[in-house]
Amino acid sequence: MKIPARVFSEVIKHLFKKPATSRYPFEKAYIFPNFRGRIVFDSAKCIGCQMCVKVCPSKAIEIPLSAEQPAAPAPVEGQPAVPAKKKFDCIMKLDHCVYCGQCAEVCPKKALAMTQDFELASVKKSDLRRHYK
Repeated sequence: MKIPARVFSEVIKHLFKKPATSRYPFEKAYIFPNFRGRIVFDSAKCIGCQMCVKVCPSKAIEIPLSAEQPAAPAPVEGQPAVPAKKKFDCIMKLDHCVYCGQCAEVCPKKALAMTQDFELASVKKSDLRRHYK
């Protein structure tokens, strides 16, 4: 009859211990400062060098030319015409991305950045394709 006594002592011991698991989703999860989550794109900074596309191991990034291009600035008298800065979009396939962060590291203008967003689960595959404009 030692077994019930042993079980009872284990129950009492664990009754007052701090839980080993977090209460997510009921409590906000602690995220470490260097966490690599979803990638965001800043179109204003992008120069269209395609370095992120070349370095991506899972081919999760596309940088197409935007359909909406800014107008060229008005010509200044006595100076050659300056072409308008091209605008680029970013298509991220989050179902392909391995969140390695190489694209954000290699971007010379820091147009790509890692966020701390980790709640990316979806039932529809189309939700995992983000088109940043």
